[in-house]
Amino acid sequence: MIKTIYLAGGCFWCTEAVFQRVNGIISVFPGYIDGTIKNPAYREVCTGRTGHTEAISVTYDDTLVNLTSLLLIFFNTHDPTTLNQQGNDIGTQYRSGIYFTEAEQQSVSLTIIKQLDAEGVFNSPIVTEVKEATTFYKADEDHVNYYNENKTQPYCTFIIDPKIEKLKNYFNIISQL
Repeated sequence: MIKTIYLAGGCFWCTEAVFQRVNGIISVFPGYIDGTIKNPAYREVCTGRTGHTEAISVTYDDTLVNLTSLLLIFFNTHDPTTLNQQGNDIGTQYRSGIYFTEAEQQSVSLTIIKQLDAEGVFNSPIVTEVKEATTFYKADEDHVNYYNENKTQPYCTFIIDPKIEKLKNYFNIISQL
């Protein structure tokens, strides 16, 4: 069955690049979710005043990749323990979040967070918010497929490449892109 979930793990260039490489993913789009204004622009979201977070829309076939696998990839390719920050990216627009479209996604997300915290997988508690999805606004075209079109940019080589390598090394559900 085809399903959609929205994930925020800091900069959407990173999360888009990771999830584009997972078998069973039908589409990934960067954008903004969980804010207070309609049709926000990148420059507005970057101020932190719109309430939006940079996120990706992930449409997946759950007969090819299950939600648990997607969420484990999500938690292992960003730091879910820092509030409003991923590395040098600081502000509410970089918060960690899972925005569900059905009750099962909420339940599975909360269960995984509880298990990861109980097992002490991270040095600090997970601060990822789990909320029902609000309107998702796609980012401008120059943010779409950013990593694939800009692999030699310093941000891509220093920040995104290690996430891709981690995906390749620890997960057996990657596709060739």
